[in-house]
Amino acid sequence: MPLYEYQCTECNEKFEKLVRSSFAEAEVSCPNCGSSLVKRLVSLFGALGFSGAGASSGCAPTGGG
Repeated sequence: MPLYEYQCTECNEKFEKLVRSSFAEAEVSCPNCGSSLVKRLVSLFGALGFSGAGASSGCAPTGGG
């Protein structure tokens, strides 16, 4: 199941939601105010392909040895 990020257009709350299908996405509502006026955000994880945490620690060893 894909995890999507949303932002409520009423209260600006950002939240994540597991969405089982494109039909279920129509039923997404804000957990803060209950509004169904939400927009899906572009996730940096999905756009870049990595989370960034530990991205500098590649496979090659560093330092002397």
